Amino acid sequence: MADRIILHCDLNNFFASVSLLYNPTLKELPVAVCGDSENRHGIVLAKNEIAKKFGVKTAEAIFEAKRKCPELVTLPPLYNEYEKYSLKAREIYSRYTDLVEPFGIDECWLDVTGSTVIFGSGEEIAHKIRKDIKRELGITISVGVSFNKVFAKLGSDLKKPDAVTVISKENFKQKVWPLPISDLLFVGKSTCEKLKGIGITTIGDITLCDDKTLIRMLGKNGIGLKNYALGLDDSPVVPFNAESKPKSVGKSTTTGKDFETNDEVWSAFLGFAETICETLREHNLYATGVQVHIRTSSLAVREFSKSFPDGTNCALILAKRGFELFKEQYHFAEPLRSVGLRAINLKDESTAEQIDIFGEKENDKKTEQVEASLYKVRQRFGKDSVKRGRII
Repeated sequence: MADRIILHCDLNNFFASVSLLYNPTLKELPVAVCGDSENRHGIVLAKNEIAKKFGVKTAEAIFEAKRKCPELVTLPPLYNEYEKYSLKAREIYSRYTDLVEPFGIDECWLDVTGSTVIFGSGEEIAHKIRKDIKRELGITISVGVSFNKVFAKLGSDLKKPDAVTVISKENFKQKVWPLPISDLLFVGKSTCEKLKGIGITTIGDITLCDDKTLIRMLGKNGIGLKNYALGLDDSPVVPFNAESKPKSVGKSTTTGKDFETNDEVWSAFLGFAETICETLREHNLYATGVQVHIRTSSLAVREFSKSFPDGTNCALILAKRGFELFKEQYHFAEPLRSVGLRAINLKDESTAEQIDIFGEKENDKKTEQVEASLYKVRQRFGKDSVKRGRII
């Protein structure tokens, strides 16, 4: 069977690049797109290459960025324009293949295996796309070309901006294995620290680790990471369409005042859960897990997650699960600048086993019946027709 040809297209410094199209006189200056500091969203969302050279980083506070780069110009985000340019880029990709899978607003995987007869090799297609994006949109793109999705994404990260990198079966050991283990897709900060603790510092190192050690440290995900490093990723490029169901649904907020009590977090979680569960019901999905995200007043970020044997699309139950997890993990050592709630491990009705985990099956059943009635009322009379008193 012939190897697949996968591209990963990453629009360079996307937010900053699009914003500079509307502020062309700033192109030679260090620029960062930032949230509104007056509303406490004072962090860097994106930066251009010039700002990057000063050490400005995404997600750091504006005052920290300006300490590194006093001449930094900050611009407000233009979310409507970002969405417009993202869709334009996908239209360009679709000229070469109908197998286009978005990975965020500025990244996509493309399977061009069946397109080579018309458009040439994977590398040639990548260069065609790179030139189309630059000529038609006025921004640049980096494209990774490989035989699987994980290495294609690694390729797009290796050389920026406006570049194409090929990672093949013949060269991946030389190109990929010397890279830091943190560069491998799905290796987050916590996983990276665990691996470094046993001497795994490069992607190549994990291929030498025995399976039992990886399972003990990371569960089955450890074997998955090892397979990725060995080039054994066979995950397909899945096109997005209107019928595609989300893999998780979340909501978060940063308010004008820090969260200082459990009651404030509980009210926020109730509001989040209402929105989240409306989306779950629209797709006939149930959450069998919950994830909580917090950012402290000192900008430290923490996430906690927990799985449950049964699924729910009931806002009150989801909020309870998230809130109990929050209370288990955080005790207000300092105020919180933002909190978030996410429904994870989503399943459809046929696979989301309905059992009693709270020991109050009858109460949960009544709660779900009430929630279902509220959902029908909102569908008919609008989302704001019925609200919880606690949220108001």
